[in-house]
Amino acid sequence: VQLQASGGGLVQSGGSLRLSCTASGRAYSSYSMGWFRQAPGKERELVAVKSYRDGKSYYSDSVKGRFTISRNTERNTVYLQMNSLNPEDTAVYYCSASPYYSYSDLTSAIRWTDWGQGTLVTVSS
Repeated sequence: VQLQASGGGLVQSGGSLRLSCTASGRAYSSYSMGWFRQAPGKERELVAVKSYRDGKSYYSDSVKGRFTISRNTERNTVYLQMNSLNPEDTAVYYCSASPYYSYSDLTSAIRWTDWGQGTLVTVSS
């Protein structure tokens, strides 16, 4: 699966952004989709994932209640709606695809096989 992320930018604290990731190539509907982020000097971390099998979504504690992951299968696109942004959300955001679907697999970085190029989100205070 080839992935193209977009939608990043500069936003003030408390603002919102919506990231998009369009997939092409193999059977997109048979892949779980996820968003990860990497802040300067930090390791890449899981933000939100959605299982292709049952549609369940999982979020990191740091974004739960503020971010929402959704997907449009017809458009081969996954979205990340980010609300109530704060400076700690500043990072490069990556979309990813995984052929796995269980919670235990989707929360393991090695299960994510395809990656987009990343889009920068900067939140000013």
